[in-house]
Amino acid sequence: MTKNIKQTAALLLSSIALFWASCSSTITSPQSYINGVIEPEHLSPVYECTDVMLQAIRNQSVTPPPATRAFAMAHLSGFLAVNGIDQKYDSKHEVRAAPDNTNEEVAYLVAFTDSLSDALNASFVFDQKRMLARYAETEAKANGIRYGKYVASVIISDRINDGAEPNQANFYLDHYGKRSDLLAWSPTGPFYGAKHGPRFGTFGRGLFPGWGAQKPWVMDDKTRFRANPFLDPESEEFANQYEEIKALGGSESSTRTADETTIAFFWEDGPRGVTPPGHWQIIAMKITQKMDLSLLEQARLFSLLSMAQADAAITTWDSKYYYDIVRPETVIRTRASEFGQTGDKAWKSLIPTPSFPAYTSGHSTFSGASARILANFLGTDQVSFSSQSPDLVNWPEQLTGVTRSYTSLWEAAEEAGMSRIYGGIHWQEDNTEGLRVGRELADFVFNHAFRANK
Repeated sequence: MTKNIKQTAALLLSSIALFWASCSSTITSPQSYINGVIEPEHLSPVYECTDVMLQAIRNQSVTPPPATRAFAMAHLSGFLAVNGIDQKYDSKHEVRAAPDNTNEEVAYLVAFTDSLSDALNASFVFDQKRMLARYAETEAKANGIRYGKYVASVIISDRINDGAEPNQANFYLDHYGKRSDLLAWSPTGPFYGAKHGPRFGTFGRGLFPGWGAQKPWVMDDKTRFRANPFLDPESEEFANQYEEIKALGGSESSTRTADETTIAFFWEDGPRGVTPPGHWQIIAMKITQKMDLSLLEQARLFSLLSMAQADAAITTWDSKYYYDIVRPETVIRTRASEFGQTGDKAWKSLIPTPSFPAYTSGHSTFSGASARILANFLGTDQVSFSSQSPDLVNWPEQLTGVTRSYTSLWEAAEEAGMSRIYGGIHWQEDNTEGLRVGRELADFVFNHAFRANK
């Protein structure tokens, strides 16, 4: 009996050593987003899978709307796989209970990576095998693999024909009417400053005009959080916002402070990176790593966060193409006189103006939703943390060595929203309304998804 106990203990210690050895190779990789963010003793399947996902988003140059769909599919699948074992929370997805003796970590890893593979149309078989190799070949592991694959298949089937097909049409897929008045959006130039060529024309077409018609994740109606109508272009408030963005957002601005310039670059999160919602995924990992959350609670948090971000993308793109509002750069350079303002044909925004309508700001909505989900889950907004830019590829000179600190989650959200004013690409109304919508959307998601079973 004593011999068996000693053998079991030795096997357990050996498994733990193998686990941390394999984790170390991941967390110390220079390509990893958790390298230097997550302390090795706090690494979990949720954090490691999130890191794998964010690296894929970067490597494939996935834009924010499709990125949020991938986040939601993967994190929801992972949560449902663990919850199918514990059965602590309800869900609108009909997932059968896991069999007895199912390894919850294995089920999570498989469900997450299988769904991510479908969402990004890419294989994660090597990542899955690497992570699964840590677990002994037992019945619990086999059950975990089978159950994880089953849960992923439920979510993949649920999102078939959900309206998320990529599209770059210069019309709005018959979902929205095109404006013809003063506020009508028109392209401002190559998307993200890309040079003219086979992939990018001289003027970029509107990106993802049909994204707002996609099937929501938690919202009961995709138009529930559609933004309020934009400003009257002849109003004093619009004139004030015009002067604000013209003074603060230009590449040669003498009004914007050095710190405000840094803020614009810090939150830009452009192509070849984790995207704005991905930035908040990293923040969420950093501030929760020492909270001793169970796998189920970690999975629940990141599923709530990801579904809120995905619904934020849907409601933002719905508002963008429903209202079809012109970008500041267009008005300042070519149409100021139509608005009764003084223009500047040489004016350029500090950061490249994206090729889709202005209202509302995706950054503001993503940030408002992310900060509020975290605050709701943690029970407080008063969380102090510091952060570095997750990607230096676009602005290495401006961001290398830069660390920004916050005393609350909402402070970070407001700064992220203002970054688009300092960057010259959004009206203040885009920001304030985006923050409001994101906050209210997050409350809806938190209050309606995954209620505790009685």
